[in-house]
Amino acid sequence: MTPAALQSALAAVGYLADDALAMALSLGDMLGRPVLLEGEAGVGKTEVAKALAEARAALLIRLQCYEGLDAGQALYEWNYQRQLLAIRAREGADPDAVEELVFSERYLLKRPLLEAITQAEPPVLLIDEIDRADEAFEAYLLEVLSDFQITVPELGTIRATARPFVVLTSNGTRELSDALRRRCLYAYVDYPDAERERAIVLARLPHVEAELAGQAARFVRALRAENLEKTPGIAETLDWVAALSGLGVRDVTADPATVLATLGCLLKTEPDLRSVTIEVVARLAGKAA
Repeated sequence: MTPAALQSALAAVGYLADDALAMALSLGDMLGRPVLLEGEAGVGKTEVAKALAEARAALLIRLQCYEGLDAGQALYEWNYQRQLLAIRAREGADPDAVEELVFSERYLLKRPLLEAITQAEPPVLLIDEIDRADEAFEAYLLEVLSDFQITVPELGTIRATARPFVVLTSNGTRELSDALRRRCLYAYVDYPDAERERAIVLARLPHVEAELAGQAARFVRALRAENLEKTPGIAETLDWVAALSGLGVRDVTADPATVLATLGCLLKTEPDLRSVTIEVVARLAGKAA
């Protein structure tokens, strides 16, 4: 799919990709390479994979990374309880036959990576927040990302029946290994400019008036330039605009008290809420007008 065609397909499901992102995704599809998306939390990296799966009418398989994630949780595990029951039920039977039975795919629990490479149709595999996993875990990914195969000692090597489209995301909390980066195409996902964020709001909240969407996008862009502990992401913008619309606000400059009262949709720490006073709201609303 060409970058332009991919942009149109993503827009049809509500995701507005810029040219650089569309090119990276298109090349990833063309070359059969994973795509690594880096950027601040809240810029919509996870939504890329969700929208891509919807646009391709493909299954989305998600591996959420976290500290302590190991191969068993990401690749596969044996269903030990069922294996024990099977062994007890066959007491006295040929041990080799029992071993062959209990170490078959019937007793294999597929975790996201193995599930992704055993699909009949190519899924979208989202490896979310890879930077939260331990560095050692990246080594487990290399076999999958290089050859799209997983070795199960008891069964042998399982190769992909349909090559998944792999999207990795990182918030940049730690540096990723060179080996992992070399296996991926790369795109940096930044906060959208005010005009694109306005378009995102209108695409996701079509009942919202265009003027309010534009003002809200400009207000949030100005708010992100403030000295905040946690910068609001696109999801927060959507929540805030939905709240303003639901309260009947049509102009952020006309009712600063209501705007201030709804900032809990955008700001998620007590210091940030305390720092944005009614005077700050009035100043930011002036920039949004």
